[in-house]
Amino acid sequence: MKMITAIIPSDKLDQVRESLIAAEIGRITVSRVTGHGRQEDEDLYRGQKVAPNLIPKVRLEIGVNDDFVEIAVNTIIVAARHGDGKIGDGKIFITPLEECIRIRTGERGGQAI
Repeated sequence: MKMITAIIPSDKLDQVRESLIAAEIGRITVSRVTGHGRQEDEDLYRGQKVAPNLIPKVRLEIGVNDDFVEIAVNTIIVAARHGDGKIGDGKIFITPLEECIRIRTGERGGQAI
């Protein structure tokens, strides 16, 4: 099991969500977040270095069985990319998921996902 965390632009949320559903991945968690990566460098304002502005983004968290990792990643890449790709299209992180437990039934592991 893996936890896929994707940070994508807000304007791509619907497209990514619909693409994931079409790929039979329907269980996602969405959070509104702010941050920045390479979109902006430090600015100079009246001779002072100013930290870049935080940009609104969307954070998706998807717990998947190992068979669905590549499907989910490729789906997110295709749906979140602007044209041929540009700075700010986002990042995807894949981390091991030690355990998943469905509270309602007590199921554990891959069945709970």
